[in-house]
Amino acid sequence: MTKWQDGGLRGHRSARMFLLFGCVFGAALTAVAAGAQTLAPVPPMGWNDWAHYECNISADTIVGNARALVKTGLAAHGYNTVTIDDCWMQKTRDAQGNLQPDLSRFPHGIKPVADAVHALGLKFGIYEDSGYETCGKYAGSGVPNGGGPDHFLQDAKLFASWGVDYLKLDGCNLYVPPGGTQEGVYRKAYAAQSAALKAVGRPIIFSESAPAYFQGTPDWYVVLAWVRGDGQLWREGTDIEVYNPKNPGRERFSSVLWNYAYNLPLGRFQKPGNWNDADFIIGGDSGMSAAESRSQLALWSMMSAPLILSSDLGKLSSQSIETLSNKAVIAIDQDALGQEATLVRRSATTDLLFKRLSGGDYAVALLNRGTSPVQADVHPPELGFAANGCHLDGQDLWSGKSGALQATVAAHDTVIWRVHAGGGCGSPSRTGTVTLTENTEKHDHGFEGYTRCLSAAGAAEACTGAAAESWTVTRDGALRSGDRCLTAASGKTAMQSCGSGKGQQWNYTLAGNLIDADHQCLTGGFGASGSALRVESCGHNRPDQIWSLPN
Repeated sequence: MTKWQDGGLRGHRSARMFLLFGCVFGAALTAVAAGAQTLAPVPPMGWNDWAHYECNISADTIVGNARALVKTGLAAHGYNTVTIDDCWMQKTRDAQGNLQPDLSRFPHGIKPVADAVHALGLKFGIYEDSGYETCGKYAGSGVPNGGGPDHFLQDAKLFASWGVDYLKLDGCNLYVPPGGTQEGVYRKAYAAQSAALKAVGRPIIFSESAPAYFQGTPDWYVVLAWVRGDGQLWREGTDIEVYNPKNPGRERFSSVLWNYAYNLPLGRFQKPGNWNDADFIIGGDSGMSAAESRSQLALWSMMSAPLILSSDLGKLSSQSIETLSNKAVIAIDQDALGQEATLVRRSATTDLLFKRLSGGDYAVALLNRGTSPVQADVHPPELGFAANGCHLDGQDLWSGKSGALQATVAAHDTVIWRVHAGGGCGSPSRTGTVTLTENTEKHDHGFEGYTRCLSAAGAAEACTGAAAESWTVTRDGALRSGDRCLTAASGKTAMQSCGSGKGQQWNYTLAGNLIDADHQCLTGGFGASGSALRVESCGHNRPDQIWSLPN
């Protein structure tokens, strides 16, 4: 018996402690019974090897980090699924067409690893690809290059026999037949994998990577619309920056900000059981400061994103463990309402976020992207509450202190409050920015070049945090800024007195279009010459017609 196998058996006492203290989180991931319940009612949590180890993995790596989850107490706070990423298998299948583990990495196969993880009271996940090869050029589950039968059902049965609880399906190397389309091939592959998982008689959470392969194309929003019907969570864009052992101190926070930037505007695709996945939590790992680690956990929690750690857990500092174990911040992420935060305002250095919670509370966070401290001072009206007679009581979830929503926020840090609204506040309106988000891969324009804010001055412009960038979505579908509403007429837009006609009713679609009464789309732009607002015929997911509204 290897050291890690013995350790898995010795972990029963820790497993019992985990089950005792982690029951509230484990219950949230309870398997479905006859399809009557949602498989992932709250965002999944756990650990994956990729962002720290890439292909440098073994059975000892996986089980060692699983044991560290329990030993550090992270498992008891909900990080309960251990997933092996790419490179675990051989490049060819056996004579029966089954996947073969790489015996140099996993000498006893995969099932003993799964058993050791389960013995610790944890869930077990694995990686495959929807193409004929994985991204690392190992055997994939999809249609062979050139055509032929896929292996989705065969592999799903094998995974179920190993005790797999979670499958991450990547999207490299899909065969597109003559006359086919890339989007159509991905749709067919992910639907086939979804059907296969449902057929094996074991509840397996399905993590999909399809949208990430369409970021920067009009079909990105098409894929985001259909992927929700196949699985429980999906990667929609650029990978988080991985650890580089040759340059361990390399800065990684810009990657965190980028993933946050493209994930935040996609809240309309998310609901309990369907989660936008902004990729791994690398907080506490090399290249991330203490402030940056706090920021990532706070931002992912405000977005209700999956919290999947990817670091060497055995080397986390006590401060990092304390941050990642903050039960009050985790509770914001795991809130049953499952809403993504609204971007209330964005300046050159700060973002203010607002999130509705179940039970009547709210969460508010302020990110400081800059290199100097900033003062946070948040008032009820900018969050959509009544201007007079409203008192907000906020608890700083890092310090535990309660009071007004005021704080000094260090460079690259994020303050996060849980907020209780007093009796004079009423229910908040849907208030915040209306943003135009360039659908693109990461580029030289950086974070600030990615998003434009709709301004009552009549343009989509670089966000400044000005009052003219604050909008309220009314119950009848109008967009109000101050005491005026955005009005469409004869291909143009204007700010007019609210209630002055059908030109103020906007229909907001899942694709992100704002459509007026004449079935025209609100259109902005990203360049100085193309930023003026207008209404035009709706195109196929044109980036200058895709808007994100307050939740």
